[in-house]
Amino acid sequence: MKKLLTVEGMSCGHCVMHVKSALEDVAGVTKVEVDLLKKSAMVEGEGLDEAALKAAVAEAGYRVTAVVG
Repeated sequence: MKKLLTVEGMSCGHCVMHVKSALEDVAGVTKVEVDLLKKSAMVEGEGLDEAALKAAVAEAGYRVTAVVG
């Protein structure tokens, strides 16, 4: 299962690592790729909970504006 998240608020490499780390801590996540220029995060795993992914990003200080997948 894959989900593509549009993430607002990232402005540097530190932001990318912060979002990546937050998403990796969500249950079921096996892989995360964050793209600063596209303002996106591709999350792979089993039984991904969209609400949990959004909450993890929000707790890291960023905002998910769209989820595809």
